[in-house]
Amino acid sequence: MINEINNIQQKIELVCIENLVPKNHLLRDIDKYIDFSFIRDLTKDLYCHDNGRPAVDPIVLFKMLFIGYLFGIRSERQLVRDIEVNVAYRWFLGFSLTDKIPDHSTIRQNRIRRFKVTNIAQEIFDNIVLQAISYGLVRGNILYSDFTHLKANANKRKFIEQEVEVGSSTLI
Repeated sequence: MINEINNIQQKIELVCIENLVPKNHLLRDIDKYIDFSFIRDLTKDLYCHDNGRPAVDPIVLFKMLFIGYLFGIRSERQLVRDIEVNVAYRWFLGFSLTDKIPDHSTIRQNRIRRFKVTNIAQEIFDNIVLQAISYGLVRGNILYSDFTHLKANANKRKFIEQEVEVGSSTLI
């Protein structure tokens, strides 16, 4: 016997986003131990508090970038698409299932305009690592660094094929 499911997408359901995130999800541990509130103090002088349209919370912006680094999402466009459909990401950022996620251009503009000439990203990274060390989430025994060069997600109709010499071999 087959149990057919009809028009499940048309149902209205009352759910708690807290119950949709697995209890053993990595973001639950991070949320439990890492306090991101220090980010507001570090960035407060970079925002105008009495005019202009309301800005996206800097904690949300850095948590979005954190999700991208943590889960290997290299594109800000892809990061936004993943956050839109991943309940755990939404929960970690404090968004409901129906909240609009900040656009990828908002992340980019803040990164290249507001935070570019500061060392805030390094200070935030250092603070998070120190918190993680203090709770035993990471150890400082081994450091891995990845210097992979990635091709930008640029206009795919404007390729320039170029030979590049690397050591004794030639790449195309």
